[in-house]
Amino acid sequence: MPAAFTIGVVAVVGILALLVGARTSVTRSREGKILAFVCLLILPVVAVGVGFTTHMERATTTSFCLSCHVMADHGRSLYIDDPSYLPARHFQNNSVPRDHACYTCHTDYTMFGTVSAKLRGLRHLWVQYSGNIPAPKDIRLYTPYNNRECLHCHLGARKFEEASPHKKIPDLLTRVKANQLSCLSAGCHEFVHDVGSIQQATFWKEP
Repeated sequence: MPAAFTIGVVAVVGILALLVGARTSVTRSREGKILAFVCLLILPVVAVGVGFTTHMERATTTSFCLSCHVMADHGRSLYIDDPSYLPARHFQNNSVPRDHACYTCHTDYTMFGTVSAKLRGLRHLWVQYSGNIPAPKDIRLYTPYNNRECLHCHLGARKFEEASPHKKIPDLLTRVKANQLSCLSAGCHEFVHDVGSIQQATFWKEP
C-alpha cells in the first residue's frame, strides 16, 4: 500500500476530526451526529488499520532490515563475490526477491514469528535504543536455522531434488526434509553471512 495513500487517509481523518471539534453545533442534527460518529470513531479505526498494514509491508523489505546500523555488514555480505556464501549466491542470482531478501529467508523473525519471537523483537528495540548493541560478529540466531525456510522455495525443484551432492548419502534428502540434518551443516552450506571476515572479502559490483 503506497505511503502517499496512508498519509492521505490520516490527513482526511485529521481534518474531519478538527472540523467536527471546531463546529460542535453540527452534531445537533441527526446527520451531524452520524458525521461525528464516522469522523471520531470509524475513520480513526480505518486510519490505524491502513497505517498498520503499510508498516507491516514495509517491515518485510530489505531496506527496513538494514536500517539498523548493526545489520550493515549483513547487508554487505549479500554482495560477497563468492558463490559458496549462501545469502550472496541467492541474492545475486535473484533466487530471492532483492527487495525482500531478508524476510524471504527469515519468515519467522520477530513480529512475523511466534509469541516468543515477538517478545525477542521487543528486546531488540530496547537494545537498539538503550545503546547496548552487540558487535555484528556476535549476532547469532536464537534457535538453529529451520530447513523450512529453505524448503518453501526449493522443495520439489528438480535442481534441488536431483543435485548430485544430495545423492551421495542415501537418506540425506529425507533427513533434510525432516529437519533432522541442517542445510547449514559443515560440508553442506555452512558459509552464510560470516560478517566476522567481511573486511577480507571481495565484493560483486552490481551492473
